Amino acid sequence: MSLCILAAGKVTALAVAAFTLSWTHSVEKVRWEEDWRVTPAGLVIEQARVKGSAAGMEPPEGAVLEDGWWAYRPRLAPQPKLLLARSGATGEGWKLCAAERCLMLGAEAGAAMELGPCWP
Repeated sequence: MSLCILAAGKVTALAVAAFTLSWTHSVEKVRWEEDWRVTPAGLVIEQARVKGSAAGMEPPEGAVLEDGWWAYRPRLAPQPKLLLARSGATGEGWKLCAAERCLMLGAEAGAAMELGPCWP
């Protein structure tokens, strides 16, 4: 499987089976990370981590503190796509890392980006 990124009417395909998506919350300035797998059923979240907590962003029940990060496994069905907002408010956008390579996505304000499995 490959991951497709749709932004500004252009599709970019990455030949990866898994990726980590990270960002900083625009108001609370708390770092978040999510590990995803690309499957025929959609995108499957494996684990999420949050570096601390803040108002309305408490770690969920069952989260474990590991090296300063609250780690947990979200209970979420496979997603056909992820929509990434592009407010421009965080100053850095989204960081997508896969196969020891990282891309910065959506640092500037604009239309939402889509991530999803590439279909033949």
